[in-house]
Amino acid sequence: MRTGQPEAGQDKDIDIKDDGNPRGNRSASRRSGFFTSPASLARLRRLLRSTCDEARKEETDFPLLQLTADPLAVLVATVLSQATNDRISFRAYTALRRAFPRWEDLMVAPEEKIAQIIAPAGLAGQKAHTIKAILTRLSAERGQLSLDFLRHLSGQEVRHHLLSFPGIGPKTAACVQLFSLGQVAFPVDTHIRRVAARLGLIPAKTDPARAQAILEKIIRPEDCLPLHLAMIGHGRRICRPRNPRCGECPLEPDCPGSHVPAQS
Repeated sequence: MRTGQPEAGQDKDIDIKDDGNPRGNRSASRRSGFFTSPASLARLRRLLRSTCDEARKEETDFPLLQLTADPLAVLVATVLSQATNDRISFRAYTALRRAFPRWEDLMVAPEEKIAQIIAPAGLAGQKAHTIKAILTRLSAERGQLSLDFLRHLSGQEVRHHLLSFPGIGPKTAACVQLFSLGQVAFPVDTHIRRVAARLGLIPAKTDPARAQAILEKIIRPEDCLPLHLAMIGHGRRICRPRNPRCGECPLEPDCPGSHVPAQS
């Protein structure tokens, strides 16, 4: 259940009850995890993308891919996605930009009006306040409502700057880096956290920020975006929180968290 209020510096969109603990009668080699090297993670990405037409279509239609030219748009859209799913949040983003086509108009709009428009995405009051605070600070510090200057900074500098905004945590910052700036980043949402834990890529119950740090160290830069999208899709369709469809999973033979009993 995605409830609760995001705190400053955190992205509270993780199902903390979904610990991804391995289950079933697994062999020792499977418990240790198979997809642990950059090469095997590239194979993981290929497996996930090659087995399902729906997966490839879902990647193409992923909402943030429509906003990649504007890092500020990705930031605002990701703020709206906190504690809800991307389909609902993107509808809220579209409605918000329809009402306020210029960032300048959104910056001076009353928070109550913004909250009313984005209400379907949940936590509307807090998200409206966060969005206005980001725009107001950008205007005061940069003299313009744009994050294009981030393109000239290192990945570490970009993340430090984004995390300094109120209400922005590691996942939101990483989304801007990955989808708009082409930098090495691996945002971890509830689906990725679950899939990664079941595959043995991260320890069970690893918090999202730590999970992101672990995955960013082992995933090749060129695999970050396709693997991010593939793992989200896999978590939605196959590796579900409850009643995962392990019998349909292309990773089942190598997965330490599979619910399919190992053959003796």
